[in-house]
Amino acid sequence: MLIDLTSPEDPADGLAAVVALRRLAEQLEAAEVERAMRAGWSWPEVAEALGVTRQAVHKKHVKRLIAAGVELRRR
Repeated sequence: MLIDLTSPEDPADGLAAVVALRRLAEQLEAAEVERAMRAGWSWPEVAEALGVTRQAVHKKHVKRLIAAGVELRRR
């Protein structure tokens, strides 16, 4: 799906929009990974859904999930 976006006149505005979208995407990913793990998903299942390796998703999210009290499945 391609969205036709008109770029702002000032490149700084366009770049600020990119930063805001990245932050939003990171927040959404964190929330959905936590939701999946609370629902009993495994690391490989989450990784496949995100299109990354199990190691990558584990490294990125494990500390935050433990701090949030999420019970993580063992292999």
